[in-house]
Amino acid sequence: HKSEGSTTRALTLKDILNGTFSYKTFFPNWISGQEYLRQSTDNNIVFYNIETGESYTILSNATMKSVNASNYGLSPDRQFAYLESDYSKLWRYSYTATYHIYHLTNGEFIRRNELPRPIQYLCWSPVGSKLAYVYQNNIYLKQRPEDPPFQITYNGKENKIFNGIPDWVYEEEMLATKYALWWSPNGKFLAYAEFNDTEIPVIAYSYYGDEQYPRTINIPYPKAGAKNPIVRIFIVDGTYPEHVGPREVPVPAMIASSDYYFSWLTWVTDERICLQWLKRIQNVSVLSICDFREDWKTWSCPKFFVSTPAFSYDAISYYKIFSDKNGYKHIHYIKDTVENAIQITSGKWEAINIFRVTQDSLFYSSNEFEGYPGRRNIYRISIGSYPPSKKCITCHLRRKRCQYYTASFSDYAKYYVLVCYGPGLPISTLHDGHTDQELKILEENKELENALKSIQLPKEEIKKLEVDDITLWYKMILPPQFDRSKKYPLLIQVYGGPCSQSVRSVFAISWISYLASKEGIVIALVDGRGTAFQGDKLLYAVYRKLGVYEVEDQITAVR
Repeated sequence: HKSEGSTTRALTLKDILNGTFSYKTFFPNWISGQEYLRQSTDNNIVFYNIETGESYTILSNATMKSVNASNYGLSPDRQFAYLESDYSKLWRYSYTATYHIYHLTNGEFIRRNELPRPIQYLCWSPVGSKLAYVYQNNIYLKQRPEDPPFQITYNGKENKIFNGIPDWVYEEEMLATKYALWWSPNGKFLAYAEFNDTEIPVIAYSYYGDEQYPRTINIPYPKAGAKNPIVRIFIVDGTYPEHVGPREVPVPAMIASSDYYFSWLTWVTDERICLQWLKRIQNVSVLSICDFREDWKTWSCPKFFVSTPAFSYDAISYYKIFSDKNGYKHIHYIKDTVENAIQITSGKWEAINIFRVTQDSLFYSSNEFEGYPGRRNIYRISIGSYPPSKKCITCHLRRKRCQYYTASFSDYAKYYVLVCYGPGLPISTLHDGHTDQELKILEENKELENALKSIQLPKEEIKKLEVDDITLWYKMILPPQFDRSKKYPLLIQVYGGPCSQSVRSVFAISWISYLASKEGIVIALVDGRGTAFQGDKLLYAVYRKLGVYEVEDQITAVR
């Protein structure tokens, strides 16, 4: 409906379902410190050099269309590209696809020793043009795209043994990726996880597709108290896998004594690896740092530390985020032991993510600025000086439009892209990694801005309540002509999953926007106990009490 005498209209449900007012962001596909690839408006894959201004088409739309490709990946030596087609989604991150290898120099597809189909995961090595891929739950390695594959694992079995890819629970709850294999920095070694789901209870449901009869989908699905997947980590020589077969990395004894999770793997150098483990009851986290023993061809893990690292250039010391004595998550510097860690940031706010560590700077995000937990700004700490100096890169950029940022860095942080998600229209900008100067606007959603001029958008407010020594932040989505003297129906969008956050300063047009715009309903979102980025007291209040305080806090906020 349109208001009388107005040329604007309310949002419709069709707008939401069709994604009519979707915004765009710009995340470059970095291939060096100053070069990146992106897909142009005419669907060519274009190479850009920031410093010289050079740009040219590296893969034409015609080449992509010849195999119906929807995605691509350039080999690090820039001789080949894989083209991905026949995309078939599985779970949140996983999918299968068909892969064609294109030789960029001679302009032809490689027909010798073609890849099998469908493939569950495929990736280039960080250097050269080696390929690792997962097919039917087993891992294969090619030294060059035209070479025959070398099979690394043989025990893969559907819904039983997963090699190089996670099972459902690890994909959804732990790794948040479709892959579980990792190349070392120069491609010398390949690490992978094996998930054994043999003893896990299976959940079955019917899938109603195009066939006359429904299919039954089976998923190994552990619940509380049920058996969990058994995970093992192996490392294989990336160049001579037939000579140095998979070597298992030991699980720390204090973790292996009871049920545990593997939570992530980081290569530090070609011969040093870092793994994070977690007890199932989630009260202990262990970080093991393992070194390759050339004489024994094994991996030894003499030390362990707690939490997740961002390693320095010396490949020994590292930075990580963990709780300080006041219960707020902050960046610490560890040179020898966690007990001697030096705290880098502090305050009643939280460091969220370490983006990049260079020789003289550390880039991270936090919700420090002006005390709003649902904001994100990007900071630079000068680690070459003592005490380290801190600068907020984004706090005063487009302050009304942009209060929630993430970033994408090129090699050595020579350049970076800032992506602002709101509360105004998202905008992506290119910056110099040394001076932080804005060089170029990459995407500012001008078309969307013009389209929204004819729409009656709801208004948003973010405020807080103080209840029994607890701060409850909430967001109100209000109808366009909201009048505080009138009564409106109120709908609470409830979600309080552990470590989640609903009250954020981001732009979004969704179903609740439609309800406020068209139906005149007030929507509220509340971050109660158990939600993240406001300190450990709020976050861990629900430990072993899931579903208790979350309900109480939603009811309290409404009252």
